[in-house]
Amino acid sequence: MMPSPRNEPDQRLTAREDMPTGDGPHRQCIVTRESLPQEAMIRFVRSPDGIAVPDASGKLPGRGAWVTANRETVEKAVEKGAFSRAFKVKTAPADGLADMVETQLANRCIGLLGMARKAGAAILGFDQVRNYLRGSAPGYLLEAADGSEDGRNKVHFLAKALYDTPRTAGALTSAELGMAFGRERVIHALLQEGSLSDSFATAYKRLTGFRAAPEQDWFSGRIR
Repeated sequence: MMPSPRNEPDQRLTAREDMPTGDGPHRQCIVTRESLPQEAMIRFVRSPDGIAVPDASGKLPGRGAWVTANRETVEKAVEKGAFSRAFKVKTAPADGLADMVETQLANRCIGLLGMARKAGAAILGFDQVRNYLRGSAPGYLLEAADGSEDGRNKVHFLAKALYDTPRTAGALTSAELGMAFGRERVIHALLQEGSLSDSFATAYKRLTGFRAAPEQDWFSGRIR
């Protein structure tokens, strides 16, 4: 994984904000005991050697233990020995468990962006993104966390003037976006509306429980 912006609690979103409200399965958090949509949680499994490891994709075999998808709750699960209680046998958390979750979630976002590129559902580059916006609404605007303020403002305020409330993801670095799109670095991109954009929205929501979501501050309180 490439280096990511340092986590700041006030820039991370919580599973409660904009929580999915579909009819999908709900799970009970082993820390808070709240029942939440599965999309707002992280699954953990117990390895054969008795270690709790994250299964962000939800595909590993065995019994799962579910934790609300934010860094603070995962760290509390570690502190309180919640995994041993959940699995009813002594279970040690893997070292750097919350960071492992962040890595899995970032990789999920990168993988979805790569799928969008292969499907022809992604637009890359400052001029190309702005040209696309003049004709069609975006599914998701992608701005590198380490990109310039001037460039992202020009993209955002054009999109906002045309489409009111465009969704923007800013937690991935230019190197991570480049990894997704087969380039060294990518600063500006967008996903076209559709199922891949919707899947990315869910994956990105979980990532921002573990990593700063800088777009929360980039455009707040600014009017154009």
